Amino acid sequence: MSSSSPTSLDIKNQKEGFVGAIEVKKPILDHENVLQKHAGFFDLNKDGVIYPWETFQAMREIGSGLLLSTAAAVFINVSLSHSTRPVCFPSFLFPIEVKNIKFGKHGSDSGVYDSEGRFVASKFEEIFIKHAHTYPNALTHDELKEMIKTNREPNDFKGRIGGFVEWEVLYKLAKDKNGLLQKETIRGVYDGTLFEALKKEHTKIKNLS
Repeated sequence: MSSSSPTSLDIKNQKEGFVGAIEVKKPILDHENVLQKHAGFFDLNKDGVIYPWETFQAMREIGSGLLLSTAAAVFINVSLSHSTRPVCFPSFLFPIEVKNIKFGKHGSDSGVYDSEGRFVASKFEEIFIKHAHTYPNALTHDELKEMIKTNREPNDFKGRIGGFVEWEVLYKLAKDKNGLLQKETIRGVYDGTLFEALKKEHTKIKNLS
């Protein structure tokens, strides 16, 4: 994590909600199933099913390296396939059904998704009320680790691992140059808009190289 102090531009971006130079602000409706939108980014052919190779390719599109993309594809699909296909026989292709993604919601999380996959604004704000000690609209890595630890539930090994991996991957891919995870960046991962923003940013970098 960078030890440099945030510039005035970084503070402005922190307030306005940018990932790098990409604005990701978008209204979230109370009835909207944002968890499905979040998962839908990884459904590359939009057939309602996410296979490991789609997860891998989607991770690559948002700037993840080969090793992390491979590990994410294995972890995500193995973890979620059975729970999102509750009436189906197990498949060694480990597909994830987007329409049932709410059944893949694990414990030891922030509670920002409710049981139906809708966005709970009060739980989202609670993240920053409780853990944003340095800046009101951003988390440092230490504050992020504090939040992960606070969310742990007793005897929930699977949920703890899932929460840790998700947040650490998000931090690696979406922190700003000062090592901060901005509020609107986190909001964007919940409703799925962050993935499109990262994809555009990564594509732009590739085209310039």
